[in-house]
Amino acid sequence: MSLIYSSVVDAPLDEVFAWHERPGAIHRLTPPWHPMSVVREASTLDGGRAVLGFPLGLRWGAKHSGYAPPHRFVDELDSAPLRWALKWRHSHEFRAEGDGTRMTDRVDTQVPGALLRSTFAYRHRQVAADLAAQRAARLAGDRPRTIALTGAGGLVGRALGPFLTTAGHRVVRLVRGQVNGPGERRWDPDRPAPDLLAGVDAVVHLAGASIAGRFTDSHRAAIRSSRIGPTRALADLASAAGVEVFVSASAIGFYGPDRGDEELTEESERGDGFLADVVADWEAASKADGVRVVTVRTGLVQSPAGGTLRIFHPLFAAGLGGKLGDGHVWQSWIGIDDLVDVYHRALYDTALSGPVNAVAPEAVRNSEYTEVLAHVLHRPALLPVPSFAPKVLLGDQGARELAQASQLVRPAVLTKAGHVFRYPRLDPALRHLLGR
Repeated sequence: MSLIYSSVVDAPLDEVFAWHERPGAIHRLTPPWHPMSVVREASTLDGGRAVLGFPLGLRWGAKHSGYAPPHRFVDELDSAPLRWALKWRHSHEFRAEGDGTRMTDRVDTQVPGALLRSTFAYRHRQVAADLAAQRAARLAGDRPRTIALTGAGGLVGRALGPFLTTAGHRVVRLVRGQVNGPGERRWDPDRPAPDLLAGVDAVVHLAGASIAGRFTDSHRAAIRSSRIGPTRALADLASAAGVEVFVSASAIGFYGPDRGDEELTEESERGDGFLADVVADWEAASKADGVRVVTVRTGLVQSPAGGTLRIFHPLFAAGLGGKLGDGHVWQSWIGIDDLVDVYHRALYDTALSGPVNAVAPEAVRNSEYTEVLAHVLHRPALLPVPSFAPKVLLGDQGARELAQASQLVRPAVLTKAGHVFRYPRLDPALRHLLGR
């Protein structure tokens, strides 16, 4: 036996086991720092088979067996060539303990347990935190709905979609390419089909071209055209279809690239610059008559699977990290799972309407961010990035509005609503996301 990992989750036995059976569970259990991805979920834990993808085209097939709800199921590696060299039998065990559930993972493999412990610690934290958030939502009025989701393949969508399905919602992915199965619908952003939102209760709109890159004329055009027109068309359709709520992505770029030490809340005036103009028009395009609309002004999303942390993580892990210039700029950040909770709350909390700042309560200076990241990774942060370096990569405007942007943003609306963040502080957030 290579590893036994056990913890108690504050949720009833049947609820914990049912969570593992719902679509999306394997996505929520996959650590974001791992190089693997979910290629296919198992259709059932009773004889179903999941497939994970690794670099170089390797596939990990896991056949489920030993199904004994709500106490046990097993998965075993069954795909060549990995099974010829590696043994893997993973028993998932559950039993009631007090008012909660003891989850125990028993893994029989040649892989040293020390290499697996951080993965299973992450999985247990994730199950406990997701179940707590979903339970709090039900107590506040959340109920199963059909939710249309754009941008399901992006950083936020890959986390939000599985969270919603494990919470009992039905997610319909609006895709621009080929439709694969009943869980997807073909979406033309410029001319969405009149029946696109038939039977849909809520819409979460995440799609839009990445803002990262050099601010050329074509890049600026792509940022703008991928947001304004498609958002307006989808919002109009949501109004016509009578959906309950339309939740649209937005950004703290609304406040402009540099407001000094001014504390920015949802009541603050918009700032200057290209991104501020785009965000203002983007939010205006999301207005839908007769529909509750929430625009999620998102800060710097923390996840090693994407965003800035995907770049910084390997650099700092190699001891090549450091602050940007003098490190004085403010960074208003949010962990990916806290952002998922904000979107979830926007769906069920009828008191939320209009802009909502999706940032952690404690913004940090860039110097503090780099110090914390280096400390989490047990590495020095001795190589500051020269202030001219972002201009070389992004141009003057891109550097000013992205790399050098300084925004001290507060989640005033969420604070007033009594919202509980999983990771309000940077150090524990990064430790969770990086398996440290």
